[in-house]
Amino acid sequence: MCAAVMAVREALHGIAQANPVFLSTGEKAALLTEVLAAEAELTELRLRVMAVAGDVAEEHGARDVGSWLARAGREDAGQMRRDASFADALAERSALVAEALRAGAVTVSQARVIARVLDRLPADLDQEACRKAEKVMVEYAAQFGPQQLWRLGRRILEVVAPEIAEAELERQLRDEERSAWEKTSLSVRSQGDGTTRLSARIPDALAARLSSYLHGFTNPRLAEQLHQRCKEAALASAAAAEDAGRAVEEARAAVMGPCDRHCRGGKSHTHRLGLAFAQLLETWDPSRLPVHGGDATTMVVTLDFETLAKGVGEATVVGDLPGEPTQVITAEQARRLACKANLVPAVLGGASEVLDLGRAQRLFSRAQRRALLLRDRTCRAEGCDIPGAWSEAHHWLAWAEGGATDLDNAVLLCSTHHHRVHDPRYEAERLPNGDVRFHRRR
Repeated sequence: MCAAVMAVREALHGIAQANPVFLSTGEKAALLTEVLAAEAELTELRLRVMAVAGDVAEEHGARDVGSWLARAGREDAGQMRRDASFADALAERSALVAEALRAGAVTVSQARVIARVLDRLPADLDQEACRKAEKVMVEYAAQFGPQQLWRLGRRILEVVAPEIAEAELERQLRDEERSAWEKTSLSVRSQGDGTTRLSARIPDALAARLSSYLHGFTNPRLAEQLHQRCKEAALASAAAAEDAGRAVEEARAAVMGPCDRHCRGGKSHTHRLGLAFAQLLETWDPSRLPVHGGDATTMVVTLDFETLAKGVGEATVVGDLPGEPTQVITAEQARRLACKANLVPAVLGGASEVLDLGRAQRLFSRAQRRALLLRDRTCRAEGCDIPGAWSEAHHWLAWAEGGATDLDNAVLLCSTHHHRVHDPRYEAERLPNGDVRFHRRR
């Protein structure tokens, strides 16, 4: 298998300098479809290996093979874990789909849809009907794309088991309504350009409720209020620029330029909804938010004392997002948030809370938890991106063995790696950068 893949890579290296601009239209079309088929075959091979590679994760002390491959291949951890689950599904109950994927007869996205369709089949459906459903879906894949496949798949029982199709469809609809909350999800990922993308899946009824809230904020009468807020921000920015000896007009234009384009008409409906969602978040009372990570739901912002005093410069927000534990904001924004949000400024060089408690107590205090979050940001196991707020404070030298409840003796570890550090089958090594590397004991 390795030799075959290496031969493919070697062949690709041989055409690395080839310029496709000189291909004819027909050749480009043929090449594009062949590349898609080859990608499907290579992906199927990777999934086939991932399905039986649990020993690789165990050997390296990783949470699972998806997490290990993400680190080894410098890939997205979430996607690799999803691929690992998909690989298990193909190996366990979708042999025909796997064969079609291996032959390039279906694309990876089509295969994922077919797997979803097969998962929805009744648990008591006989094996012959299940095999027929898989066969029909693979045949459909020769003509239809993923979205059309999904729509066809929802009615697949009318083809393979028409006698139960109507009753089963009604049951599925009832089940979908009851399980809507179980399917609810939200992902938050920084885009690296000062914005963060939210992707949510919520029940229809809740979505309608959210829409009604947002439409209340998008009332046309609020446009002037939004414009007034922009003017206030522009005045504050100009004042800060004047204090720092920078161009006042440029600072004002940086705020009012976007305002003139958006607050004063020409603003899209989706943009208005985005602004409304921001307003909705800012109206929430932080004192009513829950406790997590050993402390009240809190934003922690680090900035030096001079920046805090002048309001000019930048500050760092310590967040809870996997892969993006910190965000940089202006000092002006930090001061504004301090008025609205449950924000704790960790001012470098200013008065600090007591962080080192020695042997006085076994458990880490809230102040220490905040300091650990500032320092570690995430689980410190090598390659793990579980947020620090979700992790547990671990005594590097156990308290029962004389270890102090101090920051120098503490490290944040997620639940999986906290269990692993106490597992006698593994040896934990603390690296110079503070990460923890696990080795399987021989």
